[in-house]
Amino acid sequence: MHEKLDIPDLLLALMALAPAGFAIGLHVRYQTPTLMFQTYPVAWLAEYSHGGLVMQDPTIGWAAENRGMISWEELKDRDPAGVFERARAHGIVHGFAISLERGGSQSLASFARGDRDFTPEEKETTRALMLRLHEATASAMPLSPETREALRSLSVAFTQP
Repeated sequence: MHEKLDIPDLLLALMALAPAGFAIGLHVRYQTPTLMFQTYPVAWLAEYSHGGLVMQDPTIGWAAENRGMISWEELKDRDPAGVFERARAHGIVHGFAISLERGGSQSLASFARGDRDFTPEEKETTRALMLRLHEATASAMPLSPETREALRSLSVAFTQP
């Protein structure tokens, strides 16, 4: 794993592409990601968590069944709980989800902008960066103290068992 350089650099590049935030769950096992990175606004993360919205999030449901990319617009009919509408109140307006599987391990993510839809080129760049992040974190080794500090300095919330 080349985490010392790769993980913070990859997350910085993703932050530039998704200025309204993202949530990335890497190497999901038994419905729990081994690593989770989040840059959404704190108020939205609190509402999402306290409201138990993960169980109603259409991007999560789609990712459990599919691999590839899909825009939130394409998932709006699968959102009876109004997760996307609630996110809009926090400036999280346009987005898309990615679900990928490599080496028998699944990772999923949702990326957002507040100003406009993602271009096809931005989506493809994001997908490529997501794949690199998936591969860079494939080892079961815990994150080093240096990487943890680099993530904190980027204001990236992360969890790792």
